[in-house]
Amino acid sequence: MNRIKSFTINHNLLMPGFYISREDGDVITYDLRTRKPNAGDYMDNATMHSLEHMFATYIRNSEMGNEVVYFGPMGCQTGFYLLVRNSRSPKEVFAMTKEVLRQIYDHKGEVFGKSAIECGHYENLSLAAAKAEAATYLAVLEEQTNMDFTYPE
Repeated sequence: MNRIKSFTINHNLLMPGFYISREDGDVITYDLRTRKPNAGDYMDNATMHSLEHMFATYIRNSEMGNEVVYFGPMGCQTGFYLLVRNSRSPKEVFAMTKEVLRQIYDHKGEVFGKSAIECGHYENLSLAAAKAEAATYLAVLEEQTNMDFTYPE
């Protein structure tokens, strides 16, 4: 059986950052790696769930909202995947990712979709957790120098 692309990346070398995971026709999959893999520091479910609600809502309401195919957490609890049509350059998606993280950090009010009607586990949402994760990841992206967005080898 063929290995999937993400299993071919050496996770022991991977650090938090913004990477291009794969390109499939007109869709680019971005790896928004918020945590170092296999280092014992993983997002808890409430953090992943909360950031997912906030990030997905803000980016789908952004100027590139119609080009967003998917945003969701990685099962390994070390980041998220963002799938965007390739009508936007990776640098534009990187800049929008930072803008969305700022919006999450500055957000006032409840987590988007925090009701039984809108979410299947609405009690498991925390704006404080989403803001903390957004701030930490934004600090990583502000320091990123790899503007080719390639994985380490």
